[in-house]
Amino acid sequence: MKIVFYSVREDENELIDAYAQKYEIDLVKTKEPLTLETVSLCQGAQAVSIMTTKVDEAIVCELKKHGVQYISTRTIGFDHIDLDACKKYGMHAGNVSYTYSSVAEYTVMMILMSLRNMKLILERFSSQDFSLEHIRGRELKDLTVGVIGTGKIGQEVIRLLSGFNCKIVAYDLYPNENVKKYAEYVDLDTLYEQANIITLHAPALEQTYHMLNKEALQKMKKDVIIVNTARGRLIDTIALIEAIEEGRIGYAALDVVENEHHLYYKDLKNKILDNRELLILKSFPNVMLTPHTAFFTHQAVSDMVEYSITNAIKTIEGQENPWQLV
Repeated sequence: MKIVFYSVREDENELIDAYAQKYEIDLVKTKEPLTLETVSLCQGAQAVSIMTTKVDEAIVCELKKHGVQYISTRTIGFDHIDLDACKKYGMHAGNVSYTYSSVAEYTVMMILMSLRNMKLILERFSSQDFSLEHIRGRELKDLTVGVIGTGKIGQEVIRLLSGFNCKIVAYDLYPNENVKKYAEYVDLDTLYEQANIITLHAPALEQTYHMLNKEALQKMKKDVIIVNTARGRLIDTIALIEAIEEGRIGYAALDVVENEHHLYYKDLKNKILDNRELLILKSFPNVMLTPHTAFFTHQAVSDMVEYSITNAIKTIEGQENPWQLV
């Protein structure tokens, strides 16, 4: 079996080689993303492994012509793959799982850093400004956290937060009994009204697109903290910017933003960035941005590489693959 790995980072190289040997697959690796120009590398391959590159109908069609049967994204999110096109051309596609602690711990870190105005403290310290103006923080134990989405990551966030003795309210279309040990399920409007901190862990679906829009933001407490380590498209960025400028948002900690896929994971210093909203957010003292790195731990990367291979093998060999999407 042959798999072509696209968008290979330096930190993945050894892991890809090791797991290719373990599972006895033929391997092609490239730093380049999967595009119409690079699809020719797939000749003779049964599967491709990608990151967050857009895979549209034209690419799916070309993959099919080259004999590819399975598209594996080394991510939990899969909104960058045109699943309708995959169905049309009889192409299988799937995502992966990885240690949930990576994103959950990062989320809690962002919550704590937001509460203590850590961006401003660090920026001041680097210029030897040791004053206390505008950096007085809040304590988590006195606040209510609203968790939107109680899948595996949301559940782990809630479990970790329970140790801080804060009140936790949660929203999900499918309530989980384990969550009820630590949190109270409420409807979205109630969550918006009660929560001092709102953290997003919902999938990127048509139904969740811009779920935090102007109307939702207006229902939230003044000085609410918004944390997003899920997907950028969950938040209407223009509406968020307006709410920050109007002084209604206390802090925003965003590991993901809309239209990030062509920017993040690249060295773009001294370049003009093609994302005006990102630049506006970057300018606010009460917005902390990180480049989609919540997942990025040793264990998570190892899981992503291994499961990308094993999931492709399962589908192609006709075995049950719980991560197969199409």
